[in-house]
Amino acid sequence: MFSSRTKVMAGLTAAALFLTACTSDSDSTSDATGDDGYTIGINQLVQHPALDAATAGFKEAFEEAGVDVSFDEQNANGEQSTALTIAQQFAGKDLDMVLAVATPAAQATAQNITDIPVLFTAVTDPVSAELVDSEEAPGGNVTGTSDVAPIEDQLDLLKELVPDARTVGIVYASGEVNSQVQVEAAREAAGPRDLEIVTQTVTTANDIQQAVEALGDVDAIYVPTDNMVVSGIASLIQVAEQKQIPVIGAESGTVEGGAVATLGIDYTELGRQTGEMALRVLRDGEDTATMPVEKATEFTYVINEEAAERQGVTIPQAILDEAETA
Repeated sequence: MFSSRTKVMAGLTAAALFLTACTSDSDSTSDATGDDGYTIGINQLVQHPALDAATAGFKEAFEEAGVDVSFDEQNANGEQSTALTIAQQFAGKDLDMVLAVATPAAQATAQNITDIPVLFTAVTDPVSAELVDSEEAPGGNVTGTSDVAPIEDQLDLLKELVPDARTVGIVYASGEVNSQVQVEAAREAAGPRDLEIVTQTVTTANDIQQAVEALGDVDAIYVPTDNMVVSGIASLIQVAEQKQIPVIGAESGTVEGGAVATLGIDYTELGRQTGEMALRVLRDGEDTATMPVEKATEFTYVINEEAAERQGVTIPQAILDEAETA
């Protein structure tokens, strides 16, 4: 099912916190002077490897294009209310564009910024999140890239690693639209594979350990691109290793954090893809209203041999031959 090596297959709370609650990291690749200089705000929901990589890839696109740009980079530390505050602050600044990283940050940004282009990345379903009218024709000042995962192929990988698996547990944040979409997709994909999906929801990262325990004796755990769970992946992995339950991730950062394997999105490439869209808007005058949402084109096939040993998984040689090692 796999080709060779790394590239395989192609409301919000109204109470806003002061910006002292968020991490401000203004980063500049130039003084943003001259006709080609731009100032871009970045509203990132939380720090974890996938979102950090997406932001880095976005910035790399400008560097590779030789375009002068200054980034006003803010991090909401996983708080939707802080993401809202950041968006409101950005609305009062003289920016050329805002990048929103992850669904809650994109929702907050889109609600508050309507007069300049807004691009998003690491958003699973922008239509369900009410960011765009449709993926083909967004219809407003907002467009970007989706990180919808190849869930069917990820469950096939799970079956290959855990052939006797019948029940798959998923822990996800109840408030994240992107996670709800992924859980429903997993349920649809599970039936034809003789799998049953068992779920537990969390409202804070502190709930993760208890939620994993509450899954019971599932045969494997699947971790979607859920920002809250991924940021607290250590708690999930701790329980999984104690109970010898194999963990399959939706992206490589989760594997680096202790999951056994993934066929997942390369978030650096996704961010770079978003940066290339941003350049087309800023330099070439393309209209966000008619610029279709783009999906990931680069996927990574990654395994963590040490995690596999701790979780009682024997990785087939065919997978070892093809995959990268975290």
